Amino acid sequence: MLSEELILHFLPKMFKNYEVKEKSLLRITRNADIDTETIYDEDLDYRDAMENLIKQRKRMNPVRMELSRELNKKMINSLCKIIQVEKDHVFLSKVPLDMSFVFSIQSYLKNTDQENLFYQRRTPRMTTQLDEKSSLIPQIMEKDVLLSYPFESIKPFINLLNEAAKDDTVVSIKMTLYRLAYKSQIVDALVEAAENGKEVVVLVELRARFDEESNIEYSRKLEEAGCRVIYGLNGYKVHSKLCLISRKTETGISYITQIGTGNYNEKTSTLYTDLSLITANYEIGKEAADVFAALLKGETVENTNLLLVAPKCLQNKVLDMIEEEISYAKEGKEAYIGIKINSLTDKVIIDKLVEASQAGVKIEMIVRGICCLLPEVKGYTENIKVVSIVGRYLEHSRIYRFGTKEREKVYIASADFMTRNTVRRVEVAAPVFDEKLKEHLDWMFKTIMSDNEKGKRLTANGTYVDRELSDVKLNSQEMFYALAYSNAEKERKS
Repeated sequence: MLSEELILHFLPKMFKNYEVKEKSLLRITRNADIDTETIYDEDLDYRDAMENLIKQRKRMNPVRMELSRELNKKMINSLCKIIQVEKDHVFLSKVPLDMSFVFSIQSYLKNTDQENLFYQRRTPRMTTQLDEKSSLIPQIMEKDVLLSYPFESIKPFINLLNEAAKDDTVVSIKMTLYRLAYKSQIVDALVEAAENGKEVVVLVELRARFDEESNIEYSRKLEEAGCRVIYGLNGYKVHSKLCLISRKTETGISYITQIGTGNYNEKTSTLYTDLSLITANYEIGKEAADVFAALLKGETVENTNLLLVAPKCLQNKVLDMIEEEISYAKEGKEAYIGIKINSLTDKVIIDKLVEASQAGVKIEMIVRGICCLLPEVKGYTENIKVVSIVGRYLEHSRIYRFGTKEREKVYIASADFMTRNTVRRVEVAAPVFDEKLKEHLDWMFKTIMSDNEKGKRLTANGTYVDRELSDVKLNSQEMFYALAYSNAEKERKS
């Protein structure tokens, strides 16, 4: 029994001289959409202004009132007047108004025989691409590394940061931070680097919704350690997942660049599917350095060669690559586009995909959430197939694939195809050049497209239906974990 229900049951005993005719629990939801753009002013302390704005959010207008039991109309009208909420926004809920109690009983249930309530235990495995017993920097200088969360652990990246914090050849670490874990090891590594005399530049996005207070505290901690902290751009959220380690060696300046699809968050890396590319490619490092140089000046990158960088160099380059596939299709050649994202709302890209479908380009899309394109519509999108995966882990990785195998371009990205991502935020997509890593991403993509256990197909009428691909059920997330476990076991035996 929930404590609030227990209190509600016995509360009438506190009012001995009254007759309690009705009683109910109620929950108020307030508007949390704070306008962060209006406070941006280079002459003001942006962090203090954000703190004041967050305090205001706690007193913002109610937008919903939930009741656990029915009340008469007169009482509801009185409550609406007091709370200042419309009657249309009053709801009766038959489930507990606060579900957070589930987490408190989780450990209790695990000690009982209720095993059927829990998934099979899974923990991220260490990647076999790196030897954790040896220095990581020389290994990454030799080859690119791709980590796949939650199947592989985020620890190698954290270990790389810790190594860079101590390495004499490392002169600077630059990083964008959006959402961080509680007691973040990432922040600890950056603090140590600064204390060891490295130049540490960190962009902390204070406008990450519901993480504003946490990010404010982390920004203070970083500043106190000697890091240079900046807070984003006027008019643009910085949503990219970018880290640049600069080294000065006998042969000159070299870079190690990490580009990810998800946040630098140890907790969500065990719950969300994400990808993290770590490369010593000099040209990628140079363009990442240009991104940070622009951010430090309060600007956005105007031109790129390898990276796709929103708001000015992502949407247009995606459109160019779609157009390239259209030209191949019009010549009677095989053309292909494969996209894995969380949401699809960018009308400019949608229109181009429709054009590609009409030209005969085969398009496969994995869109977990909002999809404003109807596939399989004859004459328009009949060459487009859309699949949504909702499984044990939140599908969060973004993959862009353009072209057939012999000319394929593959990217991992922080950006969905939403207007807010493609033209209103700073986002980064990185090309994957290593053939083995490209093949692995292709295999992951094809496996997800074949998922007939957690996968649903979006139809032309806007409904999602089960996929009847074969009698054998395929759960892509379980397959990826099985591979990670198998690789780790082989490495242990060897």
